[in-house]
Amino acid sequence: MKTPFRSAAPVLAAVLAASLAACSDTSSVTDTSSVTDTSSVTETDAPSNSLSISHVHGLGIDPADGRLYVATHEGVVAVTSKGQARRVGDTADYMGFAVIGPKTFLGSGHPAEGSDDHGNRGLIESTDAGKTWRTLSLGGAADFHSLKYAHDTVYGYDSTRGVLRVSADRTTWDNRARLTALDIAVSPKDPDLVLATTEGGVATSTDGGRTFGAATGKELAFLAWPSADVLYGVDAAGGLHRSTDAAATWKKVGTVPGGPPQALTAVDSRHVLAATRGGVHESLDGGRTFSERLPLSSTGGH
Repeated sequence: MKTPFRSAAPVLAAVLAASLAACSDTSSVTDTSSVTDTSSVTETDAPSNSLSISHVHGLGIDPADGRLYVATHEGVVAVTSKGQARRVGDTADYMGFAVIGPKTFLGSGHPAEGSDDHGNRGLIESTDAGKTWRTLSLGGAADFHSLKYAHDTVYGYDSTRGVLRVSADRTTWDNRARLTALDIAVSPKDPDLVLATTEGGVATSTDGGRTFGAATGKELAFLAWPSADVLYGVDAAGGLHRSTDAAATWKKVGTVPGGPPQALTAVDSRHVLAATRGGVHESLDGGRTFSERLPLSSTGGH
């Protein structure tokens, strides 16, 4: 059964509204795959609370140096183990975000104020840990609010059309199911097993996102699937849940501090990163306890 394009469930409405409000969307222009470089002077390291960060859209650990990177409404921020933070590039709004290799990030979103880049940036890539970015494809035509990289393939939820897009070469795309989703996840074991957080629960696809079954089970906001037998999901209140059977059943393992969630990722089966209104938090014990890595300067997006 193909999931139709519908509004989000009430339990996710506040999280979805905050995500959309934090997205400074502008009108689309013609699709292009031309390469566009954007860069800015890198800020020096500073105490985390000296940066203005209102909303987080993505999280990742760079395997090159183990540093935490936070994609925000005001640029990409690098956070050291000592609690220092710096904005590594421009002040653009980075929506979808994924670390896919050493110093190599994928992203999407909207340009910084005054930029002549596309209003919807499509799929963009950085190979210098977020300092500069180039457009790979769909510039002006797509705004990915969720990007996942698995099986050498990019899976992206394009919020402009409410469609799941999939690309093996990052330039040509296969448009798959239409649905309203806040986040997606792809099985590390099976490229055809794709999940989406939708109204009524988690929707499952067994054909690579071409169709989804009816949403069932626990209503979750964001998902992270670090290994074949460990899947994490965070609910609208910040409760962290774990599944060992591909979302068939869930067990609550802890609570992320700071209120409603904004982003979730898992480096491995025990290393979990989550952003809430209160800040970015890290767990090294599978979500049972969390420590703060980056406080947020504001409690809401804009």
